[in-house]
Order: sequence, then C-alpha cells, then structure tokens
Amino acid sequence: MSGTRGCTHHYYLHSELSTLNSLILEKEAITTNISEALQYIHSVSWLGTIPGLERERELLSRLGNPEKALKFVHIAGTNGKGSTAAMLAAILRRAGYRTGLYTSPYIVRFNERMQVDGVEISDEKLCALTEYVRPHADAMREHPSEFELITALGFEYFRRERCDIVVCEVGMGGDWDATNVIENTECAVITNIGLDHTKFLGDTVEAIARTKAGIVKPGRPCVLYHQKPSVEAVIAEICREKAAPLTVADFAALRPLSASLEGQRFDWGDLRGLSLPLLGAHQLDNAATALTAVGALRGRGWDIPETAVREGLAQVTWPGRFQVLGRDPLFIADGGHNPQCLAALEAALREYLPGRKLVFLCGCMADKDYGDMFRRLAPFASAFVTVTPDNPRALPAAELSAFIGRTLGLPATPCDSVARGVEAAVQMAGPDGAVCACGSLYMLGDVMKALGL
Repeated sequence: MSGTRGCTHHYYLHSELSTLNSLILEKEAITTNISEALQYIHSVSWLGTIPGLERERELLSRLGNPEKALKFVHIAGTNGKGSTAAMLAAILRRAGYRTGLYTSPYIVRFNERMQVDGVEISDEKLCALTEYVRPHADAMREHPSEFELITALGFEYFRRERCDIVVCEVGMGGDWDATNVIENTECAVITNIGLDHTKFLGDTVEAIARTKAGIVKPGRPCVLYHQKPSVEAVIAEICREKAAPLTVADFAALRPLSASLEGQRFDWGDLRGLSLPLLGAHQLDNAATALTAVGALRGRGWDIPETAVREGLAQVTWPGRFQVLGRDPLFIADGGHNPQCLAALEAALREYLPGRKLVFLCGCMADKDYGDMFRRLAPFASAFVTVTPDNPRALPAAELSAFIGRTLGLPATPCDSVARGVEAAVQMAGPDGAVCACGSLYMLGDVMKALGL
C-alpha cells in the first residue's frame, strides 16, 4: 500500500539524513550568499504569470525529475489552502512521516515556503539549491518564471531531504499551476472557492472550480470543502471523468464546544474534544476538510493514528490568520485579501470581540474588490490607518484612505510606511483598545517586524 513504511527505510531516513545533506553541501562548494540567492530568484518576477507547464517540465527534467521521487497531497482552492495544508502537515508529522510543506506566499521570510517537519529551509541549503538549479534554468531557451523556479527548488529540496510525503499548495489556479506537473498525488484537496484572480481563472465560481479541479489525478481520491451546489457539481463531474473517488467534507458533523482568543475546541463525528489554536468558525470547516483528507490517505495505506490527528491539530501553527500578535493593546493580524476572506474576518470579530470598536490598519492590492472588502469592516471601526503593502500591485495608501473617507465616512489616515502605520494605529487604539491589521498578506511581515516579533 502507498503509505506503508518499512522500518529499516524509516530509520535510515532519520539516522543518515544529516550526513547525506552535509555531503551534498560540501560537494557543491557553495559560494552564493542568501541575498544573492534571493536576488536571483526574484529577478525573474517580471515574467509574471505565463500559462503552460512546458517550462516547469523542462527544468525538472534537467534536474532529474525530483518530483517523481516524492508523494504528494496536492491542495488547491481560493481560501483556506494554507491553513488546511498546515493542519495536514502537522498531522502527518505527528504520525511519524518525514513531511514536506510547500506554500505561498511567505509572511516574514522567503524560507517559510519550504519546510520539512515544521522547520524552514536554512539559508545554507537554499543557497546550495539555488547554485545547483540556476545553470539549468539559465540554459533554457525560455527562462522559467519566478514561481516555476521556486517550485523546482522546492521539489529538489524535498527530494534531498527524503520526505515521505509533501503537502503542496498550488500557487494559483490548478490546471496550469507549475505544481501540477506532479503525478504521484496521494490525495487532491480542493478548499473553499470564491472569485479571485478572475483575469486568469474565470469570472464565475463554477469556471474557477473547473480550473482548480485540474489537480485531480485519475483514480486518486479527491476531497472537497463543502460549498455551493453548482461548484460541487463541477468538481463531481471532473472526478467522474477521471474515475477519482470524491468525498465532500461533512460540516454537519462539526460541533463547536468552546472558542476564545486562546483557541477553540470541537467535536467532529466520533472524534470528541479536538483542540485547534487557529481561530474562527471557518477554521473548523478547514479542519473538517483536513480530517476528511486524513481518511482518504488512510484508504491509500498511510498509517495515521488518532493520537497523531489530535496532537497535530493541537500543535498546528499558521501565521497571519486572525492571529493575536499583542495584548496591550490587543493587536490582531489577518491576511484576508478578498471579499470572502473579509466575510470570515467579519464573523470572527463578531464572535471574539462582540461590541468592540477597533482601529483597522489596512492595505490591499489595487486589483481587489476593496470596496466590498472594507465596507464589511465599517461597523466595527473607530478609525482606519492605511499603508501601501510591499508589492507592485499595491493600492497607494493615500488612495485607499481617500476611498474609505469618501465612501464609508470614517476617519482614515494614510502612512508612508507599514512601521509608521503600526505606530499610528497603536496610538489611536490606546492601551485598552484593539487593532486589526488586514487586507493583504504582503504587509503582515512588516507589521510583525514593527512589533518586534
């Protein structure tokens, strides 16, 4: 069966791993430092999003197809991909599997995007990988895009680390996402689907669902976050075409027990008293999706005991999702960046901070429906502080401030840096108040740095 571990192999992986990696690093005689490595990786960002898998396949072929030595849980969706991936990786790690986690974007450090057993890739290993992959990428007639390059780096890293399984989040879409070159998919997971990246993915949720379902592999199980019937019908049709068993997560089996800013407890089916540090009712839906995927993996032969499920969920961390960063004043960070995410933030504010007014520290991308996003926050706001996230697509702080003042009739102060925005928001809130930083994942790293985290 797919997931069965031979004891000799299992212990070889853990006893010989550090020696093997040391030999790889020594052999490659690394001369690149981390700044140079990241400068090279980001230097191709101007290529943007270019449909097609040909470049990724060529680059991986030049590297000896590291992805073929790995097994994957492949996760697509509009919202909840990262949280669901983090839960699954934590559970698999507690089950004793050497587990890779590939996600995007990062919050503070690029290294967050590639983790093994909960530990980010080191600067030294990232430099070694970059030196190894760079000449192969540069030799291609059509250079890979930034995300294609990072995906190849990730797959090569996980091969070198001899991961038993990799939980892999798509970058965008599914069909033409660079990660969709993988073949050894143990389970495909499709999370909550909404309208986002419509220029590339389609202008209806049904069209976007069809694109996301491109990760479903023939004969391999697919797990689906429970959502509107028309979306589920699209996924079901594609799974039938590919003879892929489909299981929709049973949200009716969820029974919330308690919730506070320290975490929440819930039952799901026969599993009683589960603990989850991630906040918000939507995270219980993500947990149900992850638990459904655990069942699909067990059906593929992976040994995942209940203790691993309980411990994995209780220990999972995923930054920037209604995360408490400080208490004096209360400072919450949420990476919600589209109307669907802001609806989840709205629900969390009602649940955890009923009746309280907050200062919102906001930034967003210019191509988002920020009108709908920030109107949802108006009933909870005493004031807004606006900043410009560090991204070429960012909406200028002054423009967002003017929009909020004009359409919401609330005070909005633009700041010329995220650090100054944090300072202004904290001062406005006062020691007994509350601040919520939201609107874009791209600003949260700077928020955390400004808070000394």
